[in-house]
Amino acid sequence: MQKIQLPLSAETIRSLHAGDEVRLSGTVYTARDAAHQRLVQMIQEGRPLPFDLNGAVIYYVGPTPARPGEVIGSAGPTSSYRMDGSTPLLLEKGLKGMIGKGRRSQTVIDAIHASGAVYFVAAGGAGALLGSCIKAAEPVAFADLLSEAVLRLTVEDFPCFVGIDSYGKDLYDLG
Repeated sequence: MQKIQLPLSAETIRSLHAGDEVRLSGTVYTARDAAHQRLVQMIQEGRPLPFDLNGAVIYYVGPTPARPGEVIGSAGPTSSYRMDGSTPLLLEKGLKGMIGKGRRSQTVIDAIHASGAVYFVAAGGAGALLGSCIKAAEPVAFADLLSEAVLRLTVEDFPCFVGIDSYGKDLYDLG
């Protein structure tokens, strides 16, 4: 198991291989389908993004509301394939990591390899456990999207696996 401090460096990314168990600590941004559409539109229109993509990690999650005294509610991953249409452009603009669940398209695998990025897989059905690894949550953009708004999360020892490494190896193909 490898402990990784975020944001991701090129050296760290190159050290990761499909199937590696990792624990992430640092800053992660949330974004799902609707937020991805808006980010792509902003890029296409030449507008500044609400956060810096360089070295960033996006978690595909729509967390539930926090109970009183808690930072966040359940925060399990959503199916990543729904972001596949937006992912290559975001990688081109500096995104270096994604967290989600499930397979990615060959186009995304190729874009991960070409951009020297990494895709992490978090356990579906473990939203309460994953939520407990989130130590802070701050709204960043698109509040009108409610649970799909972009948040800046501070995570500590967030458990996941390397799903697709920067060499284009896919955990789902390796078994």
